[in-house]
Amino acid sequence: HVQLVESGGGSVKAGGSLELSCANSGDGYIRNCMAWFRQVPGKEREVVAIVYTGGGSTVYSDSVKGRFTISYNNADNTVHLRMTSLKSEDTAMYYCAAEDAGYCNNAGLVQYVGQGTQVTVS
Repeated sequence: HVQLVESGGGSVKAGGSLELSCANSGDGYIRNCMAWFRQVPGKEREVVAIVYTGGGSTVYSDSVKGRFTISYNNADNTVHLRMTSLKSEDTAMYYCAAEDAGYCNNAGLVQYVGQGTQVTVS
């Protein structure tokens, strides 16, 4: 049973920083990709950042490029999202996602997704 468990959300002032973490537990399998999505009420979930665990390559949405950093730790099979220079428009529920063999680039259709952690920027 695959579980993605997020932590690290909370409230922060504009310009501040937060770091989200996601533990990939359940079967010990190394997913091909892990990602962070976000969603605000009334809008579709969007891709924030993706990391490909094999080679470490990353992809970012234009809205967070240069401010957010995604990283994967293969020692404990966790993915992190370091968020800096936060803006009010970053306020959303953030979800950890993963796929066994896919590319994590479709926020509306992904193999595994966590329960989410709220980030509020005021």
